[in-house]
Amino acid sequence: MEPLEVLRHIVVFIHLIGFAILFGAWAVEVYNKRVHVTPLMNIGLLIAAVAGLALAAPWGISYDLNYAKIGVKLVVLLIIGAFIGIGLARQRKGGACPPAIFWGIGILTLLNAGLAVIWR
Repeated sequence: MEPLEVLRHIVVFIHLIGFAILFGAWAVEVYNKRVHVTPLMNIGLLIAAVAGLALAAPWGISYDLNYAKIGVKLVVLLIIGAFIGIGLARQRKGGACPPAIFWGIGILTLLNAGLAVIWR
């Protein structure tokens, strides 16, 4: 295995860790029956975003990158980020996170993971 390929696999692993942190933090809130956005969701999103952007670079791979897939995943990621930002802002002002925003975070996170696995 080439060194760049090993590094790419490590970045994929970090990307998955970011997804796991984001979805795990959301799932904990669902389990505890709270409609609440946490800063940990933001951290998971940041890790997944940075690693995902690094994966979008052509690392000397022998195949072409699917730029349509990368673009769709980036748009979904930005919407998740907006939802997290809206939820955190509303909570800071003493309000509650709207349920549609909260559930949207979880659904879009799963959608993004599904796009990564299913779309080839």
